[in-house]
Amino acid sequence: MLKKIVIVGSPNVGKSVIFNCFTGMYVTVSNYPGTTVEVARGKGKIGGQEYEIIDTPGMYSLLPITEEERVARSILLNENPEVVLHVVDAKNLERMLPLTLQLIEADLPVVLVLNIMDEAERLGIKFDIGQLEKELKIPVIPTVSITGQGMELLKQIIKKGFSKNRIRFIYDDVMENNIKEIENLLKNGYLISKRAISLLLLQEDADIFQMVKKKESETLKIENIVKHTKNNYSYSINYVIALRKQQIAIQIYIRTIKEFKKKRIGILEKLSRVTMNPWTGIPILLAVLYFGLYKFVGEFGAGTVVDFIETSIFENNINPFVTKIFTNIIPWKVIQDLFVGEYGIVTLGIRYAIALILPIVSTFFLVFAIIEDTGYLPRLAMLIDRVFKKIGLSGRAVIPMVLGLGCDTMATMVTRTLPTKRERVMATLLLALAVPCSAQLGVILALFENNPNALFVWLGVITMVFLFTGFIAKRILPGEQPIFFMEVPPLRLPKLSNVLIKTYTRMTWYFKEIFPLFILASVFIWFGQLTGIFDLMIKFLSYPVRLLDLPEKTSVAYLFGFFRRDYGAAGLYDINKAGLFTGNQLVVAVVTMTLFLPCIAQFLINIKERGWKTGISISIFIFFFAFIVGYFLNILLHVLGVKL
Repeated sequence: MLKKIVIVGSPNVGKSVIFNCFTGMYVTVSNYPGTTVEVARGKGKIGGQEYEIIDTPGMYSLLPITEEERVARSILLNENPEVVLHVVDAKNLERMLPLTLQLIEADLPVVLVLNIMDEAERLGIKFDIGQLEKELKIPVIPTVSITGQGMELLKQIIKKGFSKNRIRFIYDDVMENNIKEIENLLKNGYLISKRAISLLLLQEDADIFQMVKKKESETLKIENIVKHTKNNYSYSINYVIALRKQQIAIQIYIRTIKEFKKKRIGILEKLSRVTMNPWTGIPILLAVLYFGLYKFVGEFGAGTVVDFIETSIFENNINPFVTKIFTNIIPWKVIQDLFVGEYGIVTLGIRYAIALILPIVSTFFLVFAIIEDTGYLPRLAMLIDRVFKKIGLSGRAVIPMVLGLGCDTMATMVTRTLPTKRERVMATLLLALAVPCSAQLGVILALFENNPNALFVWLGVITMVFLFTGFIAKRILPGEQPIFFMEVPPLRLPKLSNVLIKTYTRMTWYFKEIFPLFILASVFIWFGQLTGIFDLMIKFLSYPVRLLDLPEKTSVAYLFGFFRRDYGAAGLYDINKAGLFTGNQLVVAVVTMTLFLPCIAQFLINIKERGWKTGISISIFIFFFAFIVGYFLNILLHVLGVKL
């Protein structure tokens, strides 16, 4: 079995960059067992020895609040790491040291990685590294991971090996006595120190208590000690322990900081502040969305690249060739249709996945990797947080929402990063309802090309629906209000290698997770045509379509919109091109299509991520809500006498 190196630390401190440096591009990303939290694993050689490298979700403490922290701690508790790299932002060492102290207290083989040292030095912060190592009795390595500075020294420390620290941080007499009493009751072995286990038990950590209950027979005595300890303090034990750790961290920080001269604010820091100021940040956001998503992803990816691959490669070459092979090999027309019919696995499923969607998601992944590598996303989260709080979400939800403009299916998976179940359900609902993917958005913009007034009405309605639905869901759905805190890394120029690795990793994810869903959709369509279910569904959809004063052909577009959102929008494009829509009808049809059921891939992901009850409930709500909004929009336009 390979020895393991586990990378831990707060979000946005450079863990992933160090992980990529150690592993290159040979990485697997999968859910941690029993959760929807992704953990990246890879292999890397250090000094001829191969290690398994594990990049954990962001954590602030060994006492978890979020599911991500719980997963990160589970890895430390269960995977017996050879080395634990605690990566911190050197600018915020004082704030991040308490977790280092917890890791040391747990008797884990810790190396403190003082990352982003260039930014710290730019701010005039310098450390006495030798003194810091002496204080903590662990290796301390200053790094700038994005440029590779300090990475060789870090590898040398791992290669040479180092002894576990034996330093102990002392609490008051009452706490120390109770820690010792619990330690004496822990008769079995654990992968972290009994002192750390005792402290977590005193803080009433339910997961740790369940773990201890399975191993020990004296848990009733432990519970009594915890109750007795609580009675000795006017504040919670969590607060008492956290305060003591913070005091120790401050003392160590003061003794090890060498120089702190406030330097003049640089241009990148000024730009950073501009991106978080609502007056300047919103225009910057609109520019990023316009040039990054609309022009590059929408026009270049969804237009130029899609046209070339679909027409020149598939329609002119692959489809005729494959059709000829299947018609020669398979004599039964019904089976031929499954593979090469109008909605066949090859001619529709694979063609859509490679010719239509792959160019869009690949260009989007590239843009997103650039935006991510600059450090802009945390600033965007800070900018949007105040608005999102009004609809029950935190600034962290801006990341899946922005991703949704590329691919809602992938964005739904990213909702895993949101800290509470309530936020994850709300974000999933809003993505399915009111965030058009780039493929659909490209067709919609083409529909409104010669009618800017209709475009503004559509945009206004979708924005109001997004905010209104979030506002109502905030009051209906049970759960805690979102708490938002996020590390803001320095704003940087993107590094090409980082951008390429991130894009490659996400493309791998696309082929593993999403590509099979297109094939499944083709099978569903084939089965629907074979059994006559499609005709029944079109007939069913024709009733609400008539209520919206739309041509009956629109019901076919809505049905196909369930299988592919952009395919449904393309159906509206054909109807409009044939002159069957008035301006008002076009707006009503497009608004309803935008709000209509998520595509089958997103529908399946919703069920996978949120469970079948929640996933199906979201779809039922959206189905009726989309037609209700379209119905009232049609009436409002008529009452106001608006002609678009």
